[in-house]
Amino acid sequence: MLELVTISLLNGIVYGLLLFMLSSGLTLIFSMMGVLNFAHASVFMLGAYLSFQLGRWVGFWPALVLAPLLCGVAGAAIERYGLSRVHARGHVAEILFTFGLAYLIEELVTMVWGRNAVANAVPAVIDFPLFHVFGSTFPAYKGLMMLISLAMFAFLNLALKKTRIGLVIQAALTHPRMLSALGHDVPGVFVLVFAAGCALAGLAGVIGGFMLLTQPTLAHAIGPIVFVVVVVGGLGSLAGALIASMLIGILQTFVVAVDYSLLDLFRALGLAVSRGSPLYELLAIKLATAAPVVPYLLLVLMLIVRPRGLLGTRDV
Repeated sequence: MLELVTISLLNGIVYGLLLFMLSSGLTLIFSMMGVLNFAHASVFMLGAYLSFQLGRWVGFWPALVLAPLLCGVAGAAIERYGLSRVHARGHVAEILFTFGLAYLIEELVTMVWGRNAVANAVPAVIDFPLFHVFGSTFPAYKGLMMLISLAMFAFLNLALKKTRIGLVIQAALTHPRMLSALGHDVPGVFVLVFAAGCALAGLAGVIGGFMLLTQPTLAHAIGPIVFVVVVVGGLGSLAGALIASMLIGILQTFVVAVDYSLLDLFRALGLAVSRGSPLYELLAIKLATAAPVVPYLLLVLMLIVRPRGLLGTRDV
């Protein structure tokens, strides 16, 4: 039992920190620009593909730097030449633009790398056991991902709250005219923020590509969960995104490990359920089978109890 709890907890922390790596960029863009970027998961997928290709050409460590930089450059170009033109038309236009951009990135990925998954295996340089626990090994690449995720959280908090550029970025959303009157380039600030958010998504893609299947449908698989994380944590809150990521990661991992159903609980309590009733079929579903639904149940509960999320300051 202790082995199951320990391994599930470790896997849940790893998965939760991966979700935070991806949601941090989305949170940054929304909190600083007020833009809900529906193409964020597609940039994550692009980062996974770029790291796979660059890793074959120049090795893993250069790819770890170059792939996020390329995603950041792409994000800067998207904001400067595309998204900036629709800001004045409101949030609906921004959502439609990023929604279409997500499909465009997916089609570009399909054209370059094909419709099948690529062999994005863990590089040999980080493919070794970091430590052993109950006879199982904890791989080094997961430890690297955890380190990068925590460093990302610390860096973003310090950069946004303790530096001059961070204060300028935060003021650009609430007081753009005042900031412009003081001589700051507000459109340039937005380009910087969007580029940084895309670079963070690309960095998550470098590591996430090893843990998940790198294929053109990767954005569809991970994207909805990321939005659940952002809403549960609170729109615009980095700390909330971290807490929600860890909560969802650990909870979903533990549910996957439980090979029981509510029917087993009823039987343990001595309660009988008729075999032919619809309730019987529902209660007989294994919790592990229903694990993918857990984040969305948590989302519904959060919207009912606290619509602004755990640490959010504005309602959804």
